[in-house]
Amino acid sequence: MLASRTAGFALLAALTSVTFPAPASGAPLGAGVNYVALGDSYASGTGAGDYSDALCTRSRNAYPALWAAAGEPASFTFAACGGAQIPDVLSDQVDELDADTTLVSLSIGGNDSGFASTMLSCRYSTLAACERALSEAGEYVVNELPDELDSLYATVRARAPHAQVVVMGYPHLYKEGGLCIGGLTSAKRTAVNQGSDLLNETIAERAEAAGFPFVDGRTAFAGHEICTADEWISGSTVHPTAEGHESGYLPALTAAVAAGRPQ
Repeated sequence: MLASRTAGFALLAALTSVTFPAPASGAPLGAGVNYVALGDSYASGTGAGDYSDALCTRSRNAYPALWAAAGEPASFTFAACGGAQIPDVLSDQVDELDADTTLVSLSIGGNDSGFASTMLSCRYSTLAACERALSEAGEYVVNELPDELDSLYATVRARAPHAQVVVMGYPHLYKEGGLCIGGLTSAKRTAVNQGSDLLNETIAERAEAAGFPFVDGRTAFAGHEICTADEWISGSTVHPTAEGHESGYLPALTAAVAAGRPQ
């Protein structure tokens, strides 16, 4: 899920250090790995601060950059860009893949389903308008997104035939139930999370069909949604914070990469 790449976000967040499990040889997890990170603002790190590329809101606090900093891959290409949709990945990002690529992470589908406009409706309009926007997004997710993902995943596999490809899902944005001071009503929060469920289920299904492991962002961020006591998602940007990338997405990606390594 994504907002416009030109949106203004806070530019101060500290790059945190992460300890990675090393293979039995003692080498870093990324030893010999040629890693390419593809996708949208949830991969680029929009809202996480400390940007290396302001136009694409590529953050040094984003999980791909953190993984590369600690995993010490042989090469790292950070192609993900805030605001990206599937056509943008196909036209601007997949050219970074080749036969030498050994690891790809990919987060995409939120912008294609109209995340930004849907969130505007849910934040500033009535419940009926919110539900209508989510319904329209859901029709796209069910009827159009599967074929578009299939085509993208096939392109990624063709361009990186030897790579481990990890598909990253999206978190629930809000805590459900109770009060959410300054946030959405309980009914809107439930509706938004149900939209996230549909999006994640579709992405997971197509990733499985392509033979790619799926990392469920709902699990990675469970208990740390907007309006919880320990938020890893910003209520203002509706994107993971630096802590969300470091404590939510990063361990999930690390576990998926480790699980896919030859034993």
